[in-house]
Amino acid sequence: MTLVKVTRSGISPATIAVVVILVIAAGVAAYAFYTPSGKTTTVTSTVTSVILTPLISYSADAYAIEATSLLNGFSQSTGVPVAPVKSGGSTADAAAIAAGAPDDVFISSSLSATSSRYLGNLTANWAIGFATDQMVLAYSNSTTQTSATNNIISLGKTATASNATSDWNNLYTTLVSGTVKIGISDPTQDPGGLRAWLVLEAAGYMYSGGDQQAYVSTLLKDQDNVTAASAADLVAPLQAGDIQFLFTYKSAATTDGLNYIALNSHVNLGNPSLSAFYSKFSYTDSAGVTDGAPIVICVTIPLSVVNTAEALQFVQYLVKNANSLSTFGLVPLSPRLLYENTPPPTAIQQLMTQNILASGGALP
Repeated sequence: MTLVKVTRSGISPATIAVVVILVIAAGVAAYAFYTPSGKTTTVTSTVTSVILTPLISYSADAYAIEATSLLNGFSQSTGVPVAPVKSGGSTADAAAIAAGAPDDVFISSSLSATSSRYLGNLTANWAIGFATDQMVLAYSNSTTQTSATNNIISLGKTATASNATSDWNNLYTTLVSGTVKIGISDPTQDPGGLRAWLVLEAAGYMYSGGDQQAYVSTLLKDQDNVTAASAADLVAPLQAGDIQFLFTYKSAATTDGLNYIALNSHVNLGNPSLSAFYSKFSYTDSAGVTDGAPIVICVTIPLSVVNTAEALQFVQYLVKNANSLSTFGLVPLSPRLLYENTPPPTAIQQLMTQNILASGGALP
């Protein structure tokens, strides 16, 4: 409570009102006003400053726009201030958080990035999946400037229309033949890059007689894959014509105004019902073996959280408002899915009893 000292002149006790002043400011403030008797009353108040710490968030850069939209909506509806989202590849984000970077909320394109494998002892051991996406082969207007690239685009359209094994094989065989440069982000920093290699493995299995390495080995041999820390970093080279194609998420291609070749659901990692099929494929790097899985965009609260109550408020808001993400090309999960190795906070468990959340099983 703020103590207010009032100096009055010529005011009877009967005309004195009790004034409660709530000020969020620092220092000493002086106020003058007129009483009914025409005398001036001066109020001097010493106020202790109250600092509201903005909610800090990390997001997969592919979903930074979506994360910003959710954060802004949350702030407008609750009054909680939010800091600009920090974005990068999900595994790079997790590494930064694990190394001590301040963070309240982590929106990841990969469930495994929220686990102890990447967050270490800062993992909450739970995450909520709220939407899915799919991989596509994106290209820009610059891509259409040569006959070789236009041939690949034509093959892609033919394969998409027919869904014939021979047509898909023609597309992938030509794509990795050495005539074009293909952007694939760094799998150790960005799950989108890891998923690009899984797409090529699944395509080999589907369209090259069960040979998972058919297209992968050819691309690696020709060294026609161009990499960067994240798929977002490869958009500018794609638009400039330095690379001709880019494996990225459908929503990211849509947001960036790119054209794309849609891929078969057995290859694009976008169909949750094909989870068992996707798990046939894997990628191995210094972090270990990562099995193929449907793309699930998820949120968690690392144990380094500072604004605990506000972070839980945001997660509740996100879960209840995830349908708004369909405007960005994402497919909201209904119900949202809770992945857990340990029970989440009570506020999250209540979403289960309200049937807003369903169990997604263990966090990988």
